[in-house]
Amino acid sequence: MAISFMVTCHLKQPYASASPTPHDKGRACRYTGQAVRALPIRVITVGKKRSEGVRLLVDEYKTKLKPYCSFEDSLVRSNPRNAQDVRAQVEDEEVAVMKLIGPDVWVVVLDERGRDVDSEQMAELLGDAGNSGASRISFCIGGAYGHGSEVRKRANVTIRLSSMVLNHQIALVVLMEQLYRAWTILKGQNYHH
Repeated sequence: MAISFMVTCHLKQPYASASPTPHDKGRACRYTGQAVRALPIRVITVGKKRSEGVRLLVDEYKTKLKPYCSFEDSLVRSNPRNAQDVRAQVEDEEVAVMKLIGPDVWVVVLDERGRDVDSEQMAELLGDAGNSGASRISFCIGGAYGHGSEVRKRANVTIRLSSMVLNHQIALVVLMEQLYRAWTILKGQNYHH
């Protein structure tokens, strides 16, 4: 995973070790108990209409996140022009995603080839983004065929939620829970053990 902690949000540098070593397990987040600038969060998901169960869970976590940060959920229609060619489909989705990402946004791409992060590292990611000078943090969940090259290049961080491939609805629910967990870690609350 590469994370930008530079003046511009386009430069990349290593964030954390590829995977936690045995002595990292259970380590404390370096921001716990400190004031962290709460950037507004936008989750951009490429996909089709969500199931009722997913909508209910997303709404529950939106409510849980309200005390910590403002939150916006954007759904980009998969294959907006019904292209038969996969490459054209990904390019069309990419255009829609890039329209939602401003120049001063800190971008986290969720991708199966991204780096593993544990919950404390997710909390640190939020803390680092808050210290970056960005106006917002956007998490991007790709469609069935993943992200286009421009979204990948724009990413400040590329992470994965699981070594298994997750459908966009499941990835969204897991991400929402981890964002809530990350904020409770930052605030030193008892949700995360």
